[in-house]
Amino acid sequence: MTNTPSRKEAARFAKFLAVGVMNTLVTLVVIFLLHEAAGVGEMLSNLVGYVAGLVNSFLWNRRWVFRSSGPAAGEALRFALGFGLCYGIQALFVWGSMRFSPLSGFEAVAAGVRVDGYAVATILGMGLYTMVNFIYNRLVTFRPAD
Repeated sequence: MTNTPSRKEAARFAKFLAVGVMNTLVTLVVIFLLHEAAGVGEMLSNLVGYVAGLVNSFLWNRRWVFRSSGPAAGEALRFALGFGLCYGIQALFVWGSMRFSPLSGFEAVAAGVRVDGYAVATILGMGLYTMVNFIYNRLVTFRPAD
């Protein structure tokens, strides 16, 4: 089979998801090490962890996912702006879901685990963030070589 554009984008999106998982792990490890092992305060640990995750994400997305060779400084700025924009869209979605949808009163227990509307809205918001962030980075931040 040929490597069609849709197959290429599906493979690129799979790589993007893999980087997201790795980014989450880097963020959590940095937060944990700073807070638990080094005694750094909660909020500073959280901030440094998220910055480490964002830097990790930028580097892997730039080189592996999108294979960009454009000017790094401009791409880093667009990447950070895209993060803020996509986070804002996600936050607005979660907020709106909790204010204006039936999710605000939703609650269920499955296998002894309580799930409420906020949890559902957050998970849906994460999915929305991931898709919008991929599209933003594909069209705005990086100029793939292939």
